[in-house]
Amino acid sequence: MGARGFKKLKARRRAEFKHTTPVIRKDDKVQVIAGDDKGKVGRVLRVLVSRERVVVEGTNMIFRHMKRSQQNPQGGRVEREGTLHISNVLLFCEKCNKGGRVRTEVADGKKTRVCVKCGSKAG
Repeated sequence: MGARGFKKLKARRRAEFKHTTPVIRKDDKVQVIAGDDKGKVGRVLRVLVSRERVVVEGTNMIFRHMKRSQQNPQGGRVEREGTLHISNVLLFCEKCNKGGRVRTEVADGKKTRVCVKCGSKAG
């Protein structure tokens, strides 16, 4: 097996062990902890579970060069949000007023996400 085949096999194995239920969900308020947009707070628009990435409102802005079409007759450059790796965002805690780690607690048969530092309900 060549080097290229080995890399593909390794990637396939890695994909099998990916975390299936991310802590961060759509419409959560999160804080970016790494990259050019470090410190920004925004709402999660989309979660791409298989790629372990999230789209956060107003962060990682990229330009899409759009071809002319019936929906977009002008064409040109359209600015929109790019994806961020899920490890580069933390769930925002309103009480602490910053991003923080969360743990799950079971109360009355329901799982809730709780801030590790202050113990308040997060998300």
